[in-house]
Amino acid sequence: MQAAWLFGALVVPQLLGFGHGARGTEEWDGGWGGALEEEREREALMLKHLQEALGLPAARGAENPARTVEEKEIWDTQETQGEEEEEAVPTAAPSPSPSPSPSPTPEDAITYILGRLAGLDAGLHQLHVRLHALDTRVVQLTQGLRQQQEAVRDTRDTVEALQEAQGRAERLHGRLEGCLKGLRLGHKCFLLSRDFEAQAAAQARCAARGGSLAQPADRPQMEALSRYLRAALAPYNWPVWLGVHDRRAEGLYLFENGQRVSFFAWHRAPSPEPGARPSSAPHPLSPNQPNGGALENCVAQASDDGSWWDHDCERRLYYVCEFPF
Repeated sequence: MQAAWLFGALVVPQLLGFGHGARGTEEWDGGWGGALEEEREREALMLKHLQEALGLPAARGAENPARTVEEKEIWDTQETQGEEEEEAVPTAAPSPSPSPSPSPTPEDAITYILGRLAGLDAGLHQLHVRLHALDTRVVQLTQGLRQQQEAVRDTRDTVEALQEAQGRAERLHGRLEGCLKGLRLGHKCFLLSRDFEAQAAAQARCAARGGSLAQPADRPQMEALSRYLRAALAPYNWPVWLGVHDRRAEGLYLFENGQRVSFFAWHRAPSPEPGARPSSAPHPLSPNQPNGGALENCVAQASDDGSWWDHDCERRLYYVCEFPF
């Protein structure tokens, strides 16, 4: 469209202006002089209006339409001579003055808007394609995550099964070791551990090996356990944890399995020598047991004579485990 405007702006004035200048002098002197003059005036006026509409400078034939015949003849003669000189010496044509670009029409605005909308539509299509690709990737990742979670659950179940099997194996090994290395007595076995532990920790370690802290049920079992500990720890005297306590209620002694203790072997202070005056003060080294009250709620057995002593449950002592056989 701009090329058509430029073509009209450059060619039409040249055709109209130079067409009049190239006519011979005979037409000016003939009988058609008046009619031609009026025709040229109309053409000049139309050309002027066209140039104003297009924003072009005035053409050389329309600057002064009322010129005389003599001036026109002189002008035609000069132009003829100028054309002959131009033919003799070719020179570069003068560049036309640049014309201002026409203002955009509504059709141009609509075309621009449609082009922009087409670009936006193409961009939205690319976004939809990428969004679809992302959705597909998310679905794949979700499926992979679900598979990983299932694998983790299976692995957790396997680990738990292995831990249970390991616990059973350790308990079986502990029972076998207790009966092979310790004291077998009827349907139970006793095994001394030389690790220092608090009473609750000692019970937990015995349970992990398939047993519990020793719970002598009667006097014969108590005497047999005393001989075993004396032989194992002689010539020293070490207190060893038993599975006896009164944590639930002061003075109510129970075994670890919850059964009530039916007999006791508490330590007693030595009797005064014959003829000596009895004293009401307790023996400073071996007072009568139990004497700890609410501060000492767990029972340990002395290894030298097998007597029972109450101690603080957090005290770290040797312990003896009991295993079923």
